[in-house]
Amino acid sequence: MNTPQATSTPQDITEMSTMNLHIGLIGLGKMGASMRTRLRENGVAVTGYDRNPDVSDVATLQDLVDALPSPKTVWVMVPSGAITKAVITEVGALLGTGDLVIDGGNSRFSDDFVHAALLAEKGIDYIDAGVSGGVWGQENGFALMVGGSAASVDRLMPVFDALRPAGPREESFVHAGEVGAGHYAKMVHNGIEYALMQAYAEGYELLAKRDDIIKNVPGTFKAWQRGTVVRSWLLELLVQALEEDPGLASIEGYVDDSGEGRWTIEEALANAVPVPAISASIFARFESRQEDSPAMKAVAALRNQFGGHAVKSAE
Repeated sequence: MNTPQATSTPQDITEMSTMNLHIGLIGLGKMGASMRTRLRENGVAVTGYDRNPDVSDVATLQDLVDALPSPKTVWVMVPSGAITKAVITEVGALLGTGDLVIDGGNSRFSDDFVHAALLAEKGIDYIDAGVSGGVWGQENGFALMVGGSAASVDRLMPVFDALRPAGPREESFVHAGEVGAGHYAKMVHNGIEYALMQAYAEGYELLAKRDDIIKNVPGTFKAWQRGTVVRSWLLELLVQALEEDPGLASIEGYVDDSGEGRWTIEEALANAVPVPAISASIFARFESRQEDSPAMKAVAALRNQFGGHAVKSAE
């Protein structure tokens, strides 16, 4: 009698492919630390390095590189700009042909071209990864937008699958294109995020203003969470913020920006694409730095809820 052959499910294949996989992770702040935990929980070995010895697995970058099997993979999760460039330059000097570096921070897409060219001189591959999920990513999974060669992306799919939420891959992961595409997609994602938060925030201010009619602002937003066309995770987070502090009295209406909104507008100008909602949202943030505003309190509360971004306490 023929014995039926077992078939592997996509989950089985992912689990098998993560066996013996080991990557390095530089930068163990809010996002990096959460990613390290989620990767380990899903079968990927991680050696992490951070300048803070209390959270670092190793003392130096050299120790991190020495701990990795070849070909080596190093994921960089540090603030964008000069810090990212310095880290990629330093770790690139310790790696060699066939190794791979991923920049998962919020770098400007044009920086990816520089970093990829720098590493290519030593035969090191490069992937740029836009990562979304904030402080909730460890539990819920991270959405990923990546740019790079098909071969490099395929090589790292077990890592991406370990990070993303359960469910269809195409709903939380995209190979957006060549180098730079991942961070470009994340830039536009964050520009949209700015506009969505601003719309919720302005609605909050209008409801709160008419306290002669509206007696339950948190309850009104909560009632929109199921069945309405404006339901979203951001709405759920605003409800949570309002339940914790109904009048947002503990938060100053000052909202910072991390760059992506500005870059989105710059790209829109360069390509003659109208983005009035995104433009208005970034200008509203600038206005928040001049005077306190109920709407800006709502935006500040949302940023704190999804990303753990610092808020200014009202005195």
